Amino acid sequence: MNASATFGVAAVAPPALAIERVSHAYGPRKALDEVSFSVAPATFAVLLGLNGAGKSTLFSIVTHLYAAQAGAVRIFGHDVARESGAALAELGVVFQSRTLDPDLSVDQNMLYQGALHGLPPREARVRARDLVGRVGLADRLKDRVRQLSGGQARRVEIARALLHGPRLVLLDEPTAGLDIKARADILALARRLVAEDGVGVLWTTHLVDEIRDDDQVVVLHKGRVLADDIASAVTAAAGADTIGAAFTKLTGGAGEEDA
Repeated sequence: MNASATFGVAAVAPPALAIERVSHAYGPRKALDEVSFSVAPATFAVLLGLNGAGKSTLFSIVTHLYAAQAGAVRIFGHDVARESGAALAELGVVFQSRTLDPDLSVDQNMLYQGALHGLPPREARVRARDLVGRVGLADRLKDRVRQLSGGQARRVEIARALLHGPRLVLLDEPTAGLDIKARADILALARRLVAEDGVGVLWTTHLVDEIRDDDQVVVLHKGRVLADDIASAVTAAAGADTIGAAFTKLTGGAGEEDA
């Protein structure tokens, strides 16, 4: 008997990230209203929204900082609420706010992260050296973080997020406060993770110039998903010429404080 007869149709691999009807409120204010979308493995996906769209709330739920009041989040099939260890082992995170210790060296920051993930010190050191080299900062390994530029520190944060070998990386407004060149460098680095390493990336932003036509784009506005498709399809469906014009049509261009 052949394998197909024995096992039937091959199982479909789960999404890197599945958001399933997630809702969350702060008192009477609803920050997320039945948000659903998924990100396939080895995909560059953009969560696009104005300040107040709910991006930060959703990011906090995916990373298990908050518990969703309704709905579910799964990372490679692991429920974040019920299987947090297995789910978060697949996830690397770069927060919008800077989280490196400025008084420690790049190497020390990396090794501290390795210890948090239970990596043996020797293995963590080898991985750290390799990853810091890959982000172009091999010569800064022993420098204190406070000696780095904003863009260099951000690259170290990405290297640190990759230390435990995740298959999905979340980057929350990673180019905020950076100059044009540093923004381009960070964006190119994230895209290489997808193209060369097969890592899925969810990139949150309100900057439409960071989006390519073939990127998956999820438009989040006032806690609801208004569009979820590749950028060119979102643009066409909105009857617009650019993703920026489509975004303006979909959202009306109004924003609030970030949720």
